[in-house]
Amino acid sequence: MNEDSIRIQNSEKTLTPGKLFYNWFAANIGILGFVYGAIIVSYHLSFIQSTIAALIGALSFTAPGWVAMIGRKEGITTFKLSRAAYGTRGNKIPNFIAWINMIGWVSVNVLTGTLLLTAMFKTINIPKTTLSDAIALAIFGGLVIASGLLKENVLAKIQTWLSWIFGILTLVILFIFLFKANWNEAFQLPSGSWVKGFLPAISIVAAGSGISWSMAAADWGAYVKTNTKPSATFWNTTLGGLIPLFILMSGGVLLSTISPNLANASEPFSVMYNVLPSWFGFTYFLVAVGGLIPQCIISLRSARINLSTVGINISQRSSLVIHGAIVILIPIYVLFVSGNFLSSFELFLNFLGICLASWVAIFLCDSVMYRKKGYDIKLMENRSPIHYKWDGIISWILATLIWLLFTNNAIWNGPFAKGIFRNNSLGVFISGITAILFMFIFYLLKKMNKRD
Repeated sequence: MNEDSIRIQNSEKTLTPGKLFYNWFAANIGILGFVYGAIIVSYHLSFIQSTIAALIGALSFTAPGWVAMIGRKEGITTFKLSRAAYGTRGNKIPNFIAWINMIGWVSVNVLTGTLLLTAMFKTINIPKTTLSDAIALAIFGGLVIASGLLKENVLAKIQTWLSWIFGILTLVILFIFLFKANWNEAFQLPSGSWVKGFLPAISIVAAGSGISWSMAAADWGAYVKTNTKPSATFWNTTLGGLIPLFILMSGGVLLSTISPNLANASEPFSVMYNVLPSWFGFTYFLVAVGGLIPQCIISLRSARINLSTVGINISQRSSLVIHGAIVILIPIYVLFVSGNFLSSFELFLNFLGICLASWVAIFLCDSVMYRKKGYDIKLMENRSPIHYKWDGIISWILATLIWLLFTNNAIWNGPFAKGIFRNNSLGVFISGITAILFMFIFYLLKKMNKRD
């Protein structure tokens, strides 16, 4: 593998900072942001506390911004860059986990988009049947798979249009929610615990937004034009995700005053639909469907990049066929065979996603500690002499194990998942902090060995 196959060719670097902004704006304009706002309030926080938590949680998008900036500087996609931190072979495990996680969530989103389309059909008197489910799946899944045929500059233009169209329509929904919200009740919400409520609320938002998107950030940053300042890449990525997410979460805080059960609803889209006037139903479901498409575009593209980075080298057409089959067959199985499969599958994907939180911390630590003069391309080639970089690998394994100790869910109950660590994502922060600590210890040991 030569340098040309590691670095993106200058001729392919067609993205501008503005297109980068709209790419991430589109991915975060989905109305599930309202649900995050309601989840924040469910931790018994005041309006001011909830708003601050939403802002700090949205600031987690500085992580994707940082990763994208590194991708812009080096012209290299995310998991090729992380070979420097883990070694060419050691990198394959988090790389493969990221692939499963991304293609898995694309499948879940395709299923969700299908169900929303059938709900939209019902607003125009088309009943939900096996046939309507199949048609909805063909439409939504077909649009997602078709995006795999397009180049980065075309996808960026599509994301820009989706940002404007669904951004404006989402604002209309937001204004309706704000008009119906009980403002007095919102401002009179009692203050909650800054430790037991505020911190867990931030962790939920950060884990589900900025931290999750970090693994795809350099896949876009690497395609930014070479004359773009790295800082422009950072800010357009960060603000593109932060702004819509914060606005929608703030709306969700107010929405919780009229739909208190939104945070715990199994079908949050239906809860929000019941708040809206009936004449707006078709548009609402259209916006809900449209908000999922940009997320699918980003995840599908990065999943395909990750599969090739793992070392599974197949043609672009074959890659699209394989990924397309996965994102269609899983929804088919859930829709027509076993609906019980979905909850277990989502739990599995959440486990894998959180395992990658410590990967982000180690990747960024490695960049700060060892890559001040840039990345050595030899560390990312298959013929690199460093197959396993043990400080990164050991830090990642230990940090992930420590995360398990502080985590609980339907199938796992860590021994320290008590008090403020119960039923939230604070274990992700513990994992990240632990990963940084281990990396720093290894860094000091290396410096001491050099002195000796």
